[in-house]
Amino acid sequence: MGVVIIFALVALLSAYGAFTALKNKNFLGAFWAVATLAVFGWFAIMTLIESGFPTAH
Repeated sequence: MGVVIIFALVALLSAYGAFTALKNKNFLGAFWAVATLAVFGWFAIMTLIESGFPTAH
């Protein structure tokens, strides 16, 4: 479950980075931020679907 949290945090930070890069008209930075968002966001979603939510004790 820790991997999902790390992947989700990286995806959120890259979304912020993409927004900031687009606001500053830094298109190369925006490209890499959106690519990072796509990859890590996809990994986070699919890992969460595959592993499921942790059970509460």
